[in-house]
Amino acid sequence: MYAGPIQRLIDELARLPGIGPKSAQRVAFHLLKVSVEEARRLSQAIAEVKAKVALCRSCFNVSDQELCEFCRDARRDQTVVCVVQEPPDIVAIERTREFRGLYHVLQGAISPLEGIGPEDLRTAELLVRLPKNNGGVGVSEVIVATNPNIEGEATAMYLARLLEPSGIKVTRLASGLPVGSDLEYADEVTLGRALEGRRRISG
Repeated sequence: MYAGPIQRLIDELARLPGIGPKSAQRVAFHLLKVSVEEARRLSQAIAEVKAKVALCRSCFNVSDQELCEFCRDARRDQTVVCVVQEPPDIVAIERTREFRGLYHVLQGAISPLEGIGPEDLRTAELLVRLPKNNGGVGVSEVIVATNPNIEGEATAMYLARLLEPSGIKVTRLASGLPVGSDLEYADEVTLGRALEGRRRISG
């Protein structure tokens, strides 16, 4: 449809989540209009994030250091771990100012239709963290904050069964979160109340 470089840019943009062909075309032509310096800043930011950002070795949140800011913070409650699906979920929970524990990012959810099983998530690493977490403090509660949809519920039930033998209290965010939605889009008040009213789950 367009000259080689433009079409290649449109094709690459269209591969991004949430961006269809028309949106990709609009972004591509917007980039054509901006200054060379603006375009260079964007390309440098992309290159920098790929070069410097990796996963925290403890909780698997994104970080530009070996441990993320939450795992490095000795003031946080070491006895409570909140399990989320993706790094943006942490930002959503932090906005509530209701949680001062640690996090564990599964990097997804169980989804048989997509061929994603428990072995594809960071569940084994969660088990390793629980007995002695960061300096020998044992975890007493795991809050399962997976999304309130089919995949999130399946993941929550799996984690409840997995953790049951350990004797650790396993809770789930309370209702109030709209079913079928993603955690990162929940407002602070709703998410804060869900944290306060979390309930115990069992396998």
